Order: sequence, then structure tokens, then C-alpha cells
Amino acid sequence: MSKHADKTVAVIGGGPAGLFAAERLRASGLKVNLYEAKGSPGRKFLIAGKGGLNLTHSDPRPLFDSRYRERQAEVGAWLDGFDADALRRWAAALGVETYVGSSGRVFPVDRKAAPLLRGWVRRLKEQGVRFHVQHRWLGWSEDGSLRMATAEGEISVRADATVLALGGGSWPELGSDGSWIPVLQARGVDTAPLQPANCGFDIDWTPHFSSRHAGAPLKPVIAHWTDLQGQAQALQGECVVSKYGIEGSLIYALAADLRETLNRDGAVTLELDLVPGRDEARLLADLGRARKGRSFGEHLRRAAGLDAAKAGLLFEVLGKDAGNDSAAVARTLKRLPLQLVRPRPMAETISTAGGVRLEALDDGLMLKAQPGVFCAGEMLDWEAPTGGYLLTACYASGQRAAEGVERWLL
Repeated sequence: MSKHADKTVAVIGGGPAGLFAAERLRASGLKVNLYEAKGSPGRKFLIAGKGGLNLTHSDPRPLFDSRYRERQAEVGAWLDGFDADALRRWAAALGVETYVGSSGRVFPVDRKAAPLLRGWVRRLKEQGVRFHVQHRWLGWSEDGSLRMATAEGEISVRADATVLALGGGSWPELGSDGSWIPVLQARGVDTAPLQPANCGFDIDWTPHFSSRHAGAPLKPVIAHWTDLQGQAQALQGECVVSKYGIEGSLIYALAADLRETLNRDGAVTLELDLVPGRDEARLLADLGRARKGRSFGEHLRRAAGLDAAKAGLLFEVLGKDAGNDSAAVARTLKRLPLQLVRPRPMAETISTAGGVRLEALDDGLMLKAQPGVFCAGEMLDWEAPTGGYLLTACYASGQRAAEGVERWLL
């Protein structure tokens, strides 16, 4: 019989961090009850699968760790216990083979989330994890028991240890709505405000531009920006004009720097090179060709290879008389300035920054202000770009919290 056989752990939250913590805790012999506010676990996980389920990334370490920015040391310690290779082996044990895409991202061969999630939940149930859906955690009673709102009314739950894996503030309709923050703050837990991460940004487009070009891809382009240390940075990729501003994978990769610069300075300028394959001198020569009666927009398409959206951006910045100054056009096409107004709302972003500060936790992710309560996943104060880094850290933190529970219960 396990040395933990008489101990029960409550895991609250049925996302990847909570499910993985439950798996590890059950494997150690603990009784595990998993509580999920929605009608089934893993709903945000399934949404992630709509893009092919980017499980992890093939970046070697320590490059992988650097994706976690200011928290790379702490998250790197979690990855020491469960890294990208371990995640691929775990998926393979569920019968889900993975492959590395051209971008270095790692996907299931079938690029689907539902089969993996179904197999995972089925195996957890077979191993003895007890699932309780439509149980929303409300906090603690005076006697220390967990308060749960259910369809039949509020109930109390006793546990020897608790793992909170409550998510951040993105996609609140799927369960991660940040409602846990005041509950923990009332218990003396230090939290950082939730903020949008991996998000688009608003730009004050003219109605003419947004009505004509919303939804248009911009590819390839090179983004130029200044990071928080004042260093010039550049990255090539793809993005999309939206009705409200700009979004897409390239923008998400820069979002943390852009958001924090906005927070600090109240303004931020992103510059786009719309024609990466041509330098300014060549552009000037190309634009100097005879128009032969063509409109300037058509001239831009033929001479500089600009599509309608890129030409529209040029007119948005320089105005309708842009064609009168070829030097200004060439200069702007290489560094087209966009004034970002604000990040898009948290509810529509891929992930959030902020949450329980890591300084409020011990090395096993137990709350210093609430012994016996552990935290994992996106509710912790770390962030990463898309590319598989988000899911990997959620799994790794779930394992770290489970190990912390085991040590504490001993």
C-alpha cells in the first residue's frame, strides 16, 4: 500500500496543468478529486487544437528557457523536471505521435486535440482520478474546507492538500475568468494584475482603410521595435490587418515588449518593412520607372510588388498624395510607422500575463500564505509567446506542484 493511500488531494481546474498534476499525484498513490467549473475538462485545450494543437517546440535549451523572458530561471527549473522531450514521450505513451514542423513547432501527427484529451481523461479515470464537473470553487470556509458552487447548491469539500490550476483571464467563457484573484488576495497572496499576452493591438485606422482591408494578411514583413532595455530589435514574419488594428503570429511574438512599453510610456511605435527583399535604393529606382498612365496604386503593384493592403497602409501613413515624393515612399515602405493605441481586451487574447507572483510560492509552488495550497499553470505570473511554450510550462508546473504536494504531505 502507498504511503499516501490515506491522503486526499483536491485539484481545482481541468486544464492541462490541473490534469497533469492529477495524473502525477495519482501515480504516487494519493486519492485525487478533480473539480472543474464547466461541464467537461480541457475546453481551452480543445480550442488550442483548432490551430493544430501546438504541443511544444523543438528549440534546444537554454534557448527554450529564454522564451519565458523575466521568468526564464524559474520556469527553467520546472523544465528540468519535465521538458519538451518529456512531453513528446508522454504524448506517445497515450498513442499520440508527434512531429516537428518547418517552424520548429511540435504537433500531433493528426493535428487534433480531441483524441488526445479523450484518451487522457479516460486513462485518468481508469487510474482512479475522480472527476467532478460543474463545481466552481468559491474559496474557503472558516473551518478551512473548500467551498464549491454546484447545480444543487453550495457544498464543502475536505482535502489534505489542494492544487489550484485556475487559468488566467483569457477566454473566460471557457472557465479562466480570473475570479480567483480577490479570493487569494484576501488570504494575503501577492498577485500581479492580469494583462493581455499574445495579443493584437488597436490602431486608429481611418474608416476607409479598415473597411477595405480588414482581414488582409501582411506577408512577409519585418517588424522593427525597441525592447524594454532600449535595444533595437527586428523579426520577420506574418501578421494580419484587423478591423481594430493589427494581429497575428508576428505581433504576438512582440506583444510583451509592446504592451510593457505602452504601460511605461503611454505610447509605442511599431515599424514594418513591407518589402524585405528590396533595399531603399532599389525601391527608389523601381519607383522611378515610367508609370505609362497607370495609377500610383497600380504602379506600386507593378514596380514594387505591393498588394492592395500594403499599398493601403502606405496611403494611410502618407496620404492620398503619396505618389508625389518617391523618396518618402521608399523610406516609408522600409520603415512604415504604426502608432499602437492599446492591447486588445484580455477576453479575446490567447493567454494572459500576471497572476500569482512566483515570490508568493515556495520551490514546490506552495503558497507561503496558505500552507497546503499549491498553484500551477497560467494562473502563475509568467508568460511566453505562442509556439508550444505555453503548454509545455503548464505541464511542467503541474508536475512541479504535484511533487511539492508529495513532499509536503510527507
